[in-house]
Amino acid sequence: MKVSVIIPAFNRVNTLARAIDSVLAQSYKVNEIIVVDDGSSDATSEVAKNYPEVLLLRQNNLGVSTARNNGVMMASNEWIAFLDSDDTWHPKKLAFQIAFHKKDPTSNISYTDEVWIRNDKEMPIPKKFRKLDKLLFEHSLDYCNIAPSSVLINKEYFERLGGFDESFEVCEDYDLWLRILKEDKIDLIPQKLIYKFGGADDQLSLKYKFLDRWHIISLFKHLDKPLVKEKILLMCEGLEKAALKYKDENLLDECAVWKLRLQE
Repeated sequence: MKVSVIIPAFNRVNTLARAIDSVLAQSYKVNEIIVVDDGSSDATSEVAKNYPEVLLLRQNNLGVSTARNNGVMMASNEWIAFLDSDDTWHPKKLAFQIAFHKKDPTSNISYTDEVWIRNDKEMPIPKKFRKLDKLLFEHSLDYCNIAPSSVLINKEYFERLGGFDESFEVCEDYDLWLRILKEDKIDLIPQKLIYKFGGADDQLSLKYKFLDRWHIISLFKHLDKPLVKEKILLMCEGLEKAALKYKDENLLDECAVWKLRLQE
């Protein structure tokens, strides 16, 4: 099984080498590493150029969804592994996943458990984010419990899904995993095989106040599924309270529109 690794990066001169090194340290050697520089204004591309094993793709600042999709388009192998440029892998991460997929060739996608690190210390993971042996669509409505850096996915399968929705500025992973779980399974490799480093002020999840806005936009793709309308209404209630607190008239208007759509 040949694997292409896609690493999107935007102004990550301080962490990109760490991520690439963790790929090169894999016991199961990858066939291709593609770094997609999403319009960085720092020396991110120069870091990538220091590695002869790395293919560099530079694009305008179009967002992480487009970066990942363009990386997949460039990839020449049948399996795709994503790695965010501020995360790293355990040396046996791919070995565990490849062994699983060889044993179960019907599986198109797997993900792993993870370690959270802040200020060089391992942090406890809140109960709601702990991995489930069997992840269902209903389990994933509230938040994203699959880190892109943990995912190994068949390229043809990814392309049939249409890839990441490039209209999403954030929560693009939540949107893709829901689309998969609606019809299929995402298999868990229970070992803690990725390291997520928290606390950086450029992390997307910290730059957006109202993540449920994006969750709602994604959920409207699944109105035929049980619990979805109820979940949208609950999220609207929470967003309306936040909008009043922050005096965000646009968000209040969006909530009103969503409620009207649910009545159609």
